[in-house]
Amino acid sequence: MVALDKFLYNNSGKKIVLLGKGELFSRDEYIGFLKNKNIEVVSRLDDGAVAVIEHHRVSHMEELISCDAYVHDIPIYKLAEFEKLMSSSLVDTHILMSLKLRNDQKRLYQLLHNPYINDSLFLKLIPMYIWSDEQNHDSNEDRGVVMATLRRFLKVKENEEDVLFSHLSLNRLVQETKNPELLYALLYFPNYKFLQKGKKWITLREIIALSTYIDNLTIKKLMRFRDSTIPFYLASNSSTPLNILKQFAGTYHEIEIDEALASNIGIDHTLFIELLSKRGSVRDTLLTYQPINTKRFELINALQIEEDTYEYLGYNILIEEDVLKRLVKRNSICLLKSLSCNPSLTSDMLKTIYNKGNSLFYPFIASNPSVSGDILEKIYKTAKNNEILLCALGSNPATPLYILQELFEREIFDINESLASNESLPLEFLNILKIDTRLRNALSNNKSFTANISQNLGI
Repeated sequence: MVALDKFLYNNSGKKIVLLGKGELFSRDEYIGFLKNKNIEVVSRLDDGAVAVIEHHRVSHMEELISCDAYVHDIPIYKLAEFEKLMSSSLVDTHILMSLKLRNDQKRLYQLLHNPYINDSLFLKLIPMYIWSDEQNHDSNEDRGVVMATLRRFLKVKENEEDVLFSHLSLNRLVQETKNPELLYALLYFPNYKFLQKGKKWITLREIIALSTYIDNLTIKKLMRFRDSTIPFYLASNSSTPLNILKQFAGTYHEIEIDEALASNIGIDHTLFIELLSKRGSVRDTLLTYQPINTKRFELINALQIEEDTYEYLGYNILIEEDVLKRLVKRNSICLLKSLSCNPSLTSDMLKTIYNKGNSLFYPFIASNPSVSGDILEKIYKTAKNNEILLCALGSNPATPLYILQELFEREIFDINESLASNESLPLEFLNILKIDTRLRNALSNNKSFTANISQNLGI
């Protein structure tokens, strides 16, 4: 059958029967579109109609007309194809201007549910939608707009379709999207709340403020809300421009804001020095999360901070290798303990710590995936019945296979729990461990185990 657009072009001046009631446009719009193509809409085939355009839901009488068209070999086109053709002809600027002048919310709602309009137009329509009262933003129309947004932008598998029916999925959408225009449009949604692990609530605006894909326009709108929590989230966001971060440092004299800035790898050397001069949790956070090169390390040394504070530096995974080499040579117990579990250390650095002969470091070294198999074997030989060491070895994907097998044979629950989380444990053992329902959480976090399940299910 000839494509609909070509058929309409070739049949200018002819007549077409329109069956069923469309959802994306009004009947007047359907008729108007065909009229512009110099085609008249009629209600019966015997009026000289050359084709039928029908919705998938029609009345009994309309169904008889459709059957008659089929018998007489008259072309029948689906309304969905017609709506797609109509949608492609829409001019964004004309649509937006018309809606602004008329404030036609019904028309706007239809457009938001039109899967054939482009994403750019959809996102420009969102700010024009009027949501229900702030205390009751759960009307059918509001839910419809949320669902239309999720269906358009949230990537889901076939077995996940149910997530499109809940506003809670907006949390996932914000965390997954890389589209700054979408993030900006979502600021026009009600400020939904989401319950996080630990029973802490976070709002839609706060999640958006944390996204590294926000642009300056989104940041400005977030600030205009005058929400007291927004500066904290923006201060910890590496995408927030440096001039705004400096503004936060000079305006908000609060520990929480300083801590957020201290965790933000987007700060410059000037802010680093300013925050380093602060004591307590701000400095601890700075040492834990900021990239540390030789220049910054010399500044830290010059401050002559308490030796216990170096422990936080040991957890930092953004320290340059030359600085790490200097740190492992120190004899600070707190520092060496935190360095022992730092995966950014090389196996040689961990060997240096191990050779100090302090068994206090062994559990941390034994759980470090960067440690060599040779060191792990030495620790295993000294472990005997030390369950802390054995559990650390059981959880380490770098632990030699024969050690994992021997740990499995001990049949001790705590050790089995550590093994259940180990991606290097052979599937034959993981499948045995799954019989124990107490290990469900550990197994659910094991990517090797979950990937095998997904493969078996064909997901």
